[in-house]
Amino acid sequence: MTDTTAAANPVILVDGDACPVKEEIYKVAFRRNVPVTIVSNSPFRVPVHPLVRRVVVNDGFDAADDWIAEAANAKSVVITADILLADRCLKAGASVLSSAGRPFTTSSIGAQIATRAIMVDLRAGGDIVGGSAPFSKADRSRFLSALDEVLTRLLR
Repeated sequence: MTDTTAAANPVILVDGDACPVKEEIYKVAFRRNVPVTIVSNSPFRVPVHPLVRRVVVNDGFDAADDWIAEAANAKSVVITADILLADRCLKAGASVLSSAGRPFTTSSIGAQIATRAIMVDLRAGGDIVGGSAPFSKADRSRFLSALDEVLTRLLR
């Protein structure tokens, strides 16, 4: 396969350390024949499959994020819960999904970054603020549907 062919095909890049939908990603990727790269700071088991690649980066601050942001392009689907990484990948032209199946978009990311900054300030000031809602079956279902939709668009 030439570099031109590889560049034309979608790839799924996963911020893997805390991703709760890895099995769902593999399921969709295998069905669609799309390569998956799981990027993490520590090694963990991934399927032995020609479409799955594991990248373990050093434990430096944001090392996994940096690797993913540098690899992201218009044919990438990035799976992350990290809003700042999502912003970097959107700027590289990638499609970005949260593990709950909610897309990060160029029109929504600014508000999400602002909300994140407010929450960080509140926590730093000692305020007790709630975190994310627990991950649900509906989130898992929404994620499967959203990933399939993004890949359908990229494979056209």
